[in-house]
Amino acid sequence: MAKSDAVKDPATKGKLKLILLMVLALLLAVGLSVGATWFIMHKGESAPAPEAAASNVKPAAIYEPLATAFVVNFNQNGRQRYMQVSITMQGRSQADLDALKVHMPVIRNNLVMMFSGQGFDTLASSPVGQEMLRQKATAVVQEVAQKEIGKPVVDQLLFTNFVLQ
Repeated sequence: MAKSDAVKDPATKGKLKLILLMVLALLLAVGLSVGATWFIMHKGESAPAPEAAASNVKPAAIYEPLATAFVVNFNQNGRQRYMQVSITMQGRSQADLDALKVHMPVIRNNLVMMFSGQGFDTLASSPVGQEMLRQKATAVVQEVAQKEIGKPVVDQLLFTNFVLQ
């Protein structure tokens, strides 16, 4: 009896180590992704002068919903999965948001491509994956706005509907 227990222990310890290493690698990847997103989003910012900060009042937020929801399909283990996301942009200037509407086909294309490259398991398993997706989507829209208009325009994207099936 003792001999059979001793034979099972090394195999289970090896599997346990493998699982722990995989979990650690996943946490490291998530941490690096969040850190890189934060770095990219805050790369061009500099601290305002004290007197400018006191007199600089932030304008009210303006919300602009994107016309139709995004629908993306995933193939997971031979099974079709779908994601539907409705997005609203938050900005501070209606004129800038109107200027950004001209470039909506580019924005929608880039968002669809980014959404379809995501892993279904990552999005379905925790709110952290969904928040990271929201931050990536915000960065995609800000990148297009910076390139086409010369400023980020959008403070953040908000997921007003998020369905995984």
